[in-house]
Amino acid sequence: MYLSLFLMFFRIGAFGFGGGYAMLPLVFQSIQDFGMMSAEEFSNLVALSQIIPGALIVNAATYVGFTGGGVAGAAAATAGVALPSFILVMTAMFFLKKFKESKTLQGAFSGIRPAIVGLIASASVFIGQTSLINMTAGISKGSITDYINTAPCVIFVCSIILIGKFKVHPIAIMIAMGTVGAFVCG
Repeated sequence: MYLSLFLMFFRIGAFGFGGGYAMLPLVFQSIQDFGMMSAEEFSNLVALSQIIPGALIVNAATYVGFTGGGVAGAAAATAGVALPSFILVMTAMFFLKKFKESKTLQGAFSGIRPAIVGLIASASVFIGQTSLINMTAGISKGSITDYINTAPCVIFVCSIILIGKFKVHPIAIMIAMGTVGAFVCG
C-alpha cells in the first residue's frame, strides 16, 4: 500500500505541471482508480488543503496518504509528490541557465502557460460542480433553486466580490466564509 501511494504521487509530482490546482485532476483520477474516496470527499480534501499552510498538492497528498495508510501512508504520499519536484527543479536550473536565450525554450513556455490555465479551469469547474450544483436533484421540471446549492453560491459570489472589488485578503475570506458556512450550511 505504501509503495502504491508513493508511486501514485510520484507520477503526479513528475507529470503534473502548473502547480496544485493544475494537478488536482490527476489526483482525482488517481484516487478514483484506487477507489479511495468519493467526489464529495475529494472536494472536502481540496477545501482542507486550502486552509492549511503549505503547498496545495503536498497537503492533498498528505491527506490522501493518511486516509489510505495512516502516518506511514501520509509520509509515502508526501515524499512521492515532493521528490520529482526537487529533482526537476535542480535539473531545470542547470538547463535554464545554459539555454535561457533559446527560442525553442521560450516557445515551449508560450505553449505551456495556456495549457496550465486550462488545467486550472478544469479543476475549478470540477470543484464548482461538487459544491455549487445539487447533483442529487436529477432531471425534472423543478425551479432553478432545485439545481443549485443556494448558500454555497451566495458564499461564492460574495467571495469574488470581496477579493475582486474590495481586495480583502484570501485568508480573511476563507475564515469568514468558513464561519458563515458552518452556521448556514452546517
